[in-house]
Amino acid sequence: MKSNYNFKRLGKNIKHIRKSKGLSQEKLAELIGKSRNYIGLAERAEVNIPVSVIFDFAKALDVSPKDFFEF
Repeated sequence: MKSNYNFKRLGKNIKHIRKSKGLSQEKLAELIGKSRNYIGLAERAEVNIPVSVIFDFAKALDVSPKDFFEF
């Protein structure tokens, strides 16, 4: 079954929320234990983001995981 979810939108939402919180990619990477490069790849939808990492993003950004999936 093919998913209709636009993963590029997920990455854009992560980036938008990160910027709205005033965090750099470097700081977010430090908070979730990933590299700055990984954050960039995630924001450009060039890497599959495991659910566990989505929860890490949400905790670091002080939002609900569902916020990343709202358009």
